[in-house]
Amino acid sequence: MDTETHLPEIYLPETYRPEPSRPEVRTPEPELDYYVITGEAAALAASPAGIVVEEFVLADDGTATGLNSAVWTRTDGAADGAWWSSAEFTRAMRADPELRGRVVAVSRQDAEAAHRRLGAGELPGEATLRTRFHDTLPFDGSAPLRLGSPDVPEGFHDRRVYRILFAGDLSETGLANLSAGWRMRAPGDARGRVVGTAHVTVAGDLFSWDLRRVGGDMAWSVDLTACLAGPSARTDGVIRRLLRELTTAMRREGPIPVTIERFS
Repeated sequence: MDTETHLPEIYLPETYRPEPSRPEVRTPEPELDYYVITGEAAALAASPAGIVVEEFVLADDGTATGLNSAVWTRTDGAADGAWWSSAEFTRAMRADPELRGRVVAVSRQDAEAAHRRLGAGELPGEATLRTRFHDTLPFDGSAPLRLGSPDVPEGFHDRRVYRILFAGDLSETGLANLSAGWRMRAPGDARGRVVGTAHVTVAGDLFSWDLRRVGGDMAWSVDLTACLAGPSARTDGVIRRLLRELTTAMRREGPIPVTIERFS
């Protein structure tokens, strides 16, 4: 089995898995992240106000070095809309609670439907959407933060620790969905900030992750520990895929991904 493209299917809650477009043919997983901007206090079913498309800029080891985005909205008084790109808007989506409350993560299919409801026709393909990225939000490109010597378990040659940071709150329903989809178990210390932990083994490599409250309950993180037994050329691809799976599952429950860091 090609472990770079066929990880065990335990990460996304079943309600979010795409249905086959016809027997034995699955809809390709989107590579970009999609959001709908709603009107003030509006429900997603109501007329959307805009669409946001995003993609992290990733280093070889899976950490984020920047964030690309593009937004489709109408300008005041104009009948037609346009795509524009703004690092400042990308930052505000995460830092401004009011704006964050109007941004709803959606699937590619829901973004296509919203694009049509906005009167903008068919949503362009992902290769075309990437040409709308003009203002990258850069991240600190420093080397991984070394928190002492990594404790590499016997039988492994490397141990890496990643953190996917998210802005926003996680509802009880969202927590229940993640617990079921990831098959999380409760932590041993109920007083800690970790609310659940899960693990999986892929071709001899051990991956475990903790869902953690950070920043006074208005931010969350998924902390991934990778204990590697296989060659780096293979495990780097597995780690990137797993980070993507974890980010997607969390994003669809409400919190907005901020960055992907590495601590060892």
